[in-house]
Amino acid sequence: MTVDAWLPIGFKLPDGARARVALFEGANWQVVETEGGGRALLARDDLAQRWLDAGLIEQGNFAFLAYGDQRLWSMSCGSSQVLCPVTEGRSPNTKAEAMSFALALKATRELDAQSPLQDALYVERISRLLPTHSISSRTDDDVVLGYWLTGGASVSAKSFRRLRQTMSWLGAGHLKEVVQAAGFEVAEVMPAERSRRGHRTQEAAAATAAPPSEPTSPEPGAPRIFELAGREELADFFNEHVVDIVQNRDRYKLMGIDFPSAIVLHGPPGCGKTFAVDRLIDYLGWPSFQIDASSVASPYIHETSKKVADVFDKAMQSAPAVLVIDEMEAFLADREMGSGHHRVEEVAEFLRRIPEAAKNDVLIVAMTNRVEMIDPAILRRGRFDHVIKVDYASEVEVASLLEKLLSVLPRGTDVAPRPLARELAGRPLSDVAFVVREGARLAARAGKDKLDQDSLQSALKAAPAREREGSTQRRIGFT
Repeated sequence: MTVDAWLPIGFKLPDGARARVALFEGANWQVVETEGGGRALLARDDLAQRWLDAGLIEQGNFAFLAYGDQRLWSMSCGSSQVLCPVTEGRSPNTKAEAMSFALALKATRELDAQSPLQDALYVERISRLLPTHSISSRTDDDVVLGYWLTGGASVSAKSFRRLRQTMSWLGAGHLKEVVQAAGFEVAEVMPAERSRRGHRTQEAAAATAAPPSEPTSPEPGAPRIFELAGREELADFFNEHVVDIVQNRDRYKLMGIDFPSAIVLHGPPGCGKTFAVDRLIDYLGWPSFQIDASSVASPYIHETSKKVADVFDKAMQSAPAVLVIDEMEAFLADREMGSGHHRVEEVAEFLRRIPEAAKNDVLIVAMTNRVEMIDPAILRRGRFDHVIKVDYASEVEVASLLEKLLSVLPRGTDVAPRPLARELAGRPLSDVAFVVREGARLAARAGKDKLDQDSLQSALKAAPAREREGSTQRRIGFT
């Protein structure tokens, strides 16, 4: 929307800057572009006086000017300095930019503890957020900070897990410093100390079973472990070989173990490899990076290797981080199969970078459906120390997952997971989730206020068991 400028193009401000077009405005203020790419803040007398009275602006930073019957105050800034409404800000490109806003927020609150800041103007030159008093309601400062850092997402800076997911490029440690600089407490970047086996809380189990969401913060000192619904053995592996090492690094360093070793998960499609890795990344809260055929493959010589190197570099710059290698058979196949020099070069790049990444706090997790195709040099000890088979879930594992998925839904006394588990064993875990979700939908459609066994059985019949011989596909179409 075009903004009608208060001053004509070329108008000379008291500090010598010349006004051009108006960029943003409110009832009592405007931000205008100046010649040379800078910006200037114009404020009417009453608003400027409120800032001066609150001590948010020193008298020397503002210059008075008159144009017609208008009494205005102005302040200019250079092209490298941010001057814009908080609502118009873009996500910062560097830690320094993020830190500048955080410090400005804290400095503002030390002078003005009450005024709403969601309508404020960020003036980097003076390290202040200037409230425009255009609204009476107040958005909490942690949300204002999250909104600015993410470039427009309504994320509280106190919801640190969600914030670092959105700002994975910065790294958890650096982001923590930014949030703390604004005056907010941040829980430990890493999860709390792991509890002993056999002492897992019901709260942790329920959080794992439910769809990903912002978890309730545990009580101070409360133990947390990584849990994986329906895959207790795989969860135990991650707890022992990843989580415990990360949480107790000093103890492990004394024994010569600096960081978790790289891991390969292999198994048939739909067995839950990606689900497990996603939950681990979510639990760690580290930035994640991915290498797969669609993101790095190129028909040009050397281009694939260059793209792979770029991803490794970004992961190490954001460390601690997770680097996921998906469908690794697509570009890490055995060099003896005659793929030519191009493939040899790609494998050599991975051979070089995997140990380097581990030394720089990058956890590497690779996934494949065809482990037998992978170059043996990649899989040897020292690169991938752990090659773990992930098969379709057993009846016991499916029953466990069903119990957890059903525990968050209103259900009748007739609901019995065991018969469903027998039918769903050996099928993708996505089929299990489908049956519960579809059963709930059918129950609601029938006007029921609780999930019942008949609805679940009907959902089971509609489950897309395409891998089974003799199964029929459910079709939607017209004749």
